[in-house]
Amino acid sequence: MRGPDPHHLDDAEAHALLARLTTTDKLQLLSGATPFWSGMADIAFNDASHRHGWPGAALRQLDLPQLNFVDGPRGVVLAGGATTFPVPIARGATWNPSLERRIGAAIAREARSFGANLVAAVCVNLLRHPGWGRAQETYGEDPVHVGSMGAATTRGLQRHVIACVKHLALNSIDSCRFIVDVQASNRVLHELYLPQFRACVDAGAGSVMSAYNRVNGQWCGEHDELLNRILKGRWGFKGFVVTDFIFGLHDGLAALRAGQDLEMPFQMIWPGVLGDAVAASQLPMNRVDDAVLRQLRQRLRLAKGDYGPQWRRCKRHLALARQAASESIVLLRNQPTGDGSPLLPLGPLRSLAVIGHLAATANQGDRGSSDTRPPPGAVVTPLQGLRAARSGLPVHHDCGRDPKAAAALAARCDAAVLVVGLDWRHEGEHIHAGDIAPILRQTPPPRWLERRVERARLQQWWQPVPSLLSWFTSHATAPLRGDFAAGDRIDLGLPSKQVALIKAVAAAQPRTVVVLMAGGVLICESWLQRLGALVLLWYPGEQGGHALADVVFGAVSPSGRLPMTIPTSVAQLPPFNPRARQIRYDLWHGYRRLQHQGERAGFPFGFGLSYGRFSTTVPTAQLIDHGSSDPRIRLHVTVSNDGLVKAATVVQIYLEPPPVGIERPPRTLVAFVKVDMQPRSQRRLSLTIPLHRLACFDEGRDRFVVQAGRHRLVVADHADDPGQGVALDLLERVLVS
Repeated sequence: MRGPDPHHLDDAEAHALLARLTTTDKLQLLSGATPFWSGMADIAFNDASHRHGWPGAALRQLDLPQLNFVDGPRGVVLAGGATTFPVPIARGATWNPSLERRIGAAIAREARSFGANLVAAVCVNLLRHPGWGRAQETYGEDPVHVGSMGAATTRGLQRHVIACVKHLALNSIDSCRFIVDVQASNRVLHELYLPQFRACVDAGAGSVMSAYNRVNGQWCGEHDELLNRILKGRWGFKGFVVTDFIFGLHDGLAALRAGQDLEMPFQMIWPGVLGDAVAASQLPMNRVDDAVLRQLRQRLRLAKGDYGPQWRRCKRHLALARQAASESIVLLRNQPTGDGSPLLPLGPLRSLAVIGHLAATANQGDRGSSDTRPPPGAVVTPLQGLRAARSGLPVHHDCGRDPKAAAALAARCDAAVLVVGLDWRHEGEHIHAGDIAPILRQTPPPRWLERRVERARLQQWWQPVPSLLSWFTSHATAPLRGDFAAGDRIDLGLPSKQVALIKAVAAAQPRTVVVLMAGGVLICESWLQRLGALVLLWYPGEQGGHALADVVFGAVSPSGRLPMTIPTSVAQLPPFNPRARQIRYDLWHGYRRLQHQGERAGFPFGFGLSYGRFSTTVPTAQLIDHGSSDPRIRLHVTVSNDGLVKAATVVQIYLEPPPVGIERPPRTLVAFVKVDMQPRSQRRLSLTIPLHRLACFDEGRDRFVVQAGRHRLVVADHADDPGQGVALDLLERVLVS
């Protein structure tokens, strides 16, 4: 089912509809349809976000679909049978935008089957530090990679719904997201933390969500530079800006002036201030009209069609989930066994030990706003997948509570698969009670109370209520909502009991495959050398057990590549304080930081092993200009699969900039492509690289500038691979924004 063109916006019809609206109508459209107090009670006592979407305002005189919001980074979060896909960081490891576009479309169709049409499935905040609790919700640490994957999801979503891209901007610490002020220069903003949002805007995103935090002293929800000057001005964004939920507005009037267009999910701050501001001429009507028009354009382009329950967990979507889980698996280590061949894939076995409680657990990620609710029995665990793949093979399971017993079982079998890692108790979205009270103090008492209590007495009585409500929101209702997420992580290692289990099992059985489940980085240095093989499974979605079996037994060659750097220790990472009130972001994180400091990674960005054996020729490249406003580099390279199995590889192109002038990272990713290849085959590739990816941001000229000098483009297997390069001598060039 194909929807409308995601870029098609009918301005004439939108203006005609606007002309039919009164000022009261227009102001009503700027907030969600749910009253604040009933909405909060619904969340606290009815698990509301997993039972229904959040509606925008509806007007009878508008024959348009009512906005209906749902979350969905790993699938539609509503209970009722939606497909659970691998978390976005896992899908980032596929390096496959084509697959990601199809997943976006699948999530959109399933959202429509629930009546939802505004879907927050695109999180493109950079993974600056791998301890971020919501690392699992983004695609990785690099803006080109994250932007490519986010743009692909956006294109898929926009065929059927309005894609909501979040959280603009610099939102990458969870436990202080309501209070932190992130300081960053314009260069840092434009080179690292904004390009991936622009990629989604260019892909046709209908909505962008502002973040909770401050940037350079100003709350993102009322940030004129981010929302008006950059998003709507420099980038030409035609969609609407929506607040992050409940706690996303501070000064309502300043927010609307700064470019905020829709307050969600409740009638909270704007209904109490905008009417008076318009009446007092403190708010120009053209700003109100602009906000309404942006919403009307997107509602006009929503597709009509058959979006029934048959789309939920249909065969096509389950196949996508399995493919994504298989392609996301990263093989990090694969040592030779006694006969000299690598441990994986496992050959003929008489018995297999599967160890660890996570092997038999439906481990899908955190229990915050992205939590999905698959039907009972829908999730294929690692143990179930391994058993299903080899029906005649005796597969013995031990939960791993007693390392000695687990080691004894491993020793009795021909090989062992040990599943360890994290779950929702270790990382995820987090609400800190004390941080939300100041926002809730702006919330008026219920109207029925205002009518019954004298104003002076009510104001005195009301003062402690926001603090009590904030505590209740994040603590007292946790058992009702199933929300125990631990937030950000400082310790990036495995729990000590799991490390002890790894050491015991690996000592007893040399043919041990350790499988890691997590949404962020796990540092492996203290136990890595004991292993025969190490597999990164992530939180793999409901088909993850089948995908693991496909890779372990060799039905599929692993093709996942790391979307982030795994360091050797936390000392290699940038500063990270989960309770910071102010922090400065610079150019140096991930592989950029390690290369800048001359340090080696535990596992570098872009790394991953394969059952295939790939090589590339020396590339050639030329500038394609012809006087256009969008000049590009055309790079050609031949890739060979010299191995004996069908396999896929990710061809990565890195820029090594001129060594003089402004300080720049030694290498940056500028392009990539995933290639499936038959054994003993070759393929000639032609990659197009926008020239702006070779540029740096000149704050004095407020533009991206290509430096004069020799630019080397390197075809590499990962960020630290020497690779094969080609040099281009370029003249200085100021690019159009």
